[in-house]
Amino acid sequence: MTKTDVNLAVDIGGLTISNPIMPASGAFGKGMEEFLDFNLIGAVVPKSITKYPQKGNKNPRACETFGGMINSIGIQSDGIDKYLNHTVPYYQQYDVPLISSISAESVEEFEEMSEMIAGSPDVAALELNISCPNLENNGEAFGMDEDITYEVVHKVRQITDKPILVKLTPNVTNIQKIALAAERGGADSLVVANTLLAMAIDIHSQQPKVGNVMGGLSGPAIKPVIVRQIFQVREVSNLPIIGCGGIMNADDAIEMILAGATAVQVGTASFVNPSVMKDMIEGIRAYMEQYQYQTIYELVGKTMDRI
Repeated sequence: MTKTDVNLAVDIGGLTISNPIMPASGAFGKGMEEFLDFNLIGAVVPKSITKYPQKGNKNPRACETFGGMINSIGIQSDGIDKYLNHTVPYYQQYDVPLISSISAESVEEFEEMSEMIAGSPDVAALELNISCPNLENNGEAFGMDEDITYEVVHKVRQITDKPILVKLTPNVTNIQKIALAAERGGADSLVVANTLLAMAIDIHSQQPKVGNVMGGLSGPAIKPVIVRQIFQVREVSNLPIIGCGGIMNADDAIEMILAGATAVQVGTASFVNPSVMKDMIEGIRAYMEQYQYQTIYELVGKTMDRI
């Protein structure tokens, strides 16, 4: 088999991308062009956008932990108007789909923002970040409640025919129920998942290491949890899954695909090596050549066949 026999293209809910590697929202943006040719990756996913500008959480916003990092950025955002007028046009210089990640404070705000962003012909798909707090439900994340998950996705589904990716939170006791609620609402793809709620304390100052006290744990420490959740979601849903959490190299990406993911998002690894996504694409291609696979679909969920 030659390299030309390997086809890395996948479909994530109606959006075809050239390969299964894309950045996770919040870990990608302008300035990385120096290290990575954006045209090489499957899609670009800028940081989640909010309706109004917001400064984010107080410093310090991140700290290293064993096997990962805790961040509490607080979705620093320039607001949706600047996003539509500057961010979206900026990415049109690249021949790669733009996925817009939306963070909102209420169901109605999700609707309003989705309508504004979906109206842009330059946006290929929407990612609903339901991991963010719902101010109408005492700050509990949208994605922690089946009914609210369904309501958000269902309302946005009425607004647009563009692919809807729903980014689930791993901070739930049963991710299968939340995944099915998103599917009933009309999701085209599920992002599994996001950071795990965590806390670290400086034993000398005896204070929390991040200014917001708690933050999201990412990095290799959380990968086994995410692999498990991908596997569980694949057990109950046939929607394309985008794995996200702890992917540091091509082997990690392949592991998530074997668990049931069709594509993956890369976050913390890009802070360590800004060109790591290029390395992952090459690594997946080499793996497929080694084991004589022609398409990614031959690998998706394959571990289920081994059990």
